[in-house]
Amino acid sequence: MSLFRKFFGPTDVSSNDDNNSIYNDIPQDLSSTLEERFTSRFMKNGGKFIYCENLNEVKEQFLNILEENDWFECDVLCYESNLNSMLDENKLNYNCKPENPKFFFSTCENLIAEEGSILFSSNQIKQNKPKELPKNMVVFAKTSQIIESVGDGLREIKKKYLTNYPTNNTTIKYFEEAKEENFMQYGSAAKNLYLLLLEDQ
Repeated sequence: MSLFRKFFGPTDVSSNDDNNSIYNDIPQDLSSTLEERFTSRFMKNGGKFIYCENLNEVKEQFLNILEENDWFECDVLCYESNLNSMLDENKLNYNCKPENPKFFFSTCENLIAEEGSILFSSNQIKQNKPKELPKNMVVFAKTSQIIESVGDGLREIKKKYLTNYPTNNTTIKYFEEAKEENFMQYGSAAKNLYLLLLEDQ
């Protein structure tokens, strides 16, 4: 049985009560496995985590995100053609680089358990710096992409791309504005980020 299934069971998307939100329904005593460390630290950083058992759930949860934010029939920044079908299904405009996109939609290279961050490369974000991307982001990833450290992630990229090695490898770690001055976040662009995590192990 999947570790995530053991913790969450079937996802319940029917409640909009913040106290019962699927984004917050995570055990607080997570400490041992990669999945546990990533989930705990990602949410501590302010990320919104949505676990999905199959692609139908991914599509359903994506629709819920659009409804929650009223992002229907809007402009979206997306550089990956493999995601176009989800955008087409929801009548979202992605055909040209929009001036003011409502959100950025992408996959990622890896999920970093050590710091609860998301590793991107030029395959997802081109040559944009994090601060140049929209504040709102929706990222689609798989449980098999969870690894321990950024160093492990860079090694995975080298193994994955034997030729056409991607540039602009960068992590995004902060997913909400600091409530008070925090030198650790200085120069970082906090993102309102939803992670759609598909079980594939």
